[in-house]
Amino acid sequence: MEIRNKRIFLKLIAKLNWSKVVFLTLLQLAVAPQLLSAEDEQKDLGGFDRIFDPKVERREIDRDAIDKENWEIGGYYGIISIEDFGSSELVGARIAYHVTEDFFIETSYAKTEAGKTSFENLLGNIQFLPDGKREYINYDVALGFNLLPGEAFVGDELAFSTSMYIVVGLGATKFAGETHSTIMIGGGYRVLFTDWFAMHLTLRDHFYDTELTGVAKTVNDLEISTSFTIFF
Repeated sequence: MEIRNKRIFLKLIAKLNWSKVVFLTLLQLAVAPQLLSAEDEQKDLGGFDRIFDPKVERREIDRDAIDKENWEIGGYYGIISIEDFGSSELVGARIAYHVTEDFFIETSYAKTEAGKTSFENLLGNIQFLPDGKREYINYDVALGFNLLPGEAFVGDELAFSTSMYIVVGLGATKFAGETHSTIMIGGGYRVLFTDWFAMHLTLRDHFYDTELTGVAKTVNDLEISTSFTIFF
């Protein structure tokens, strides 16, 4: 009896082992196609399954700024409209000291020759002022404030420092043999081509009281100019 039981037990184990082998074989056949498909997809990705890590290189821009020297000097050329005497070409010079990055002190001197009044142009042979008194000179000391610093780009890698500014000053105007106390207000746009060379586009208005035409009034002489300066 005992021998019979052992035989039955061994047959049962043999059947279980065979069932296990069959089950594992079927499982392998079922999973293998999926594994092969996943492997093929991974090859098709060409490595894009990895985490994308962008590398942005820092671009250096050649940006000029005012050099350590705080003095600025240069000459300018422009047009000034002298009230009642038309427009004339103007030449001058200016020197500035930059106290801080936003604040500077400037003095300027300019000279021109006044034109004829409409009265003189109408009558032709009558001169309101003799030629010796048509010389026009103005000079002033002004405070300047940089309001809108920025950059002007040329291409992708070149940039120039720029700044818009206002100026307010006191000075004098010599004209027709008289000297008049003058208030000057204006503004400008500066472009730094290098750390020592700059260009200015400026607009200024000069106010003073006069009785030159026989009537007391406040006149304003509007000036527009272009200047080139250096820092030292």
